[in-house]
Amino acid sequence: MTTATIDQLAPTKANVQKGGFDISPTMRNIVKVLTVLMCLTVGTALFRGLTGLAPEHPNTRSLAIMIHVSTVVPCIPLGAYLLLTRKGTKLHKQLGKVWVMLMVTTATSAIFIKTGGNFSFIHIFVPITFHAAWQIIATARKGDMAGHKKHVTNLFLYALMIPGLFSFLPGRLMGVWFFG
Repeated sequence: MTTATIDQLAPTKANVQKGGFDISPTMRNIVKVLTVLMCLTVGTALFRGLTGLAPEHPNTRSLAIMIHVSTVVPCIPLGAYLLLTRKGTKLHKQLGKVWVMLMVTTATSAIFIKTGGNFSFIHIFVPITFHAAWQIIATARKGDMAGHKKHVTNLFLYALMIPGLFSFLPGRLMGVWFFG
């Protein structure tokens, strides 16, 4: 059994279905770089936190945060996989539904995460995620693949990667676990 590299999984003219879509080479490279960096930093933070190598954080006792972390972490590689591989296949559609469901669960759990009893600036990504998820489903059902592509890419970049960066701010769980 051989393992495929991300370059081998990236869509080409030969494996993108007719009428389907592909992301540009520049966007493909952005997705690859961001995914690798985010997976490495999140993986390191999780390893340090779960093995006791990082300081304890009170948020580990929050059910909402544990749901949030456990649903958002798989969204990073899964979202990249969906953006970089062949579109329109049965697997793409099934995994796409799982990814959107995980993103919506992540956003829903964020509603119950409050800093000092209040919402923080990062909560702006909750309605963005809900709206993008609805748009992803609506455009796919209509067959509007250009719109679908736009909303999937935006959700990946603006509601997953940007808030992911904010999770490493001082005091936040990933920041404490990563930086110590």
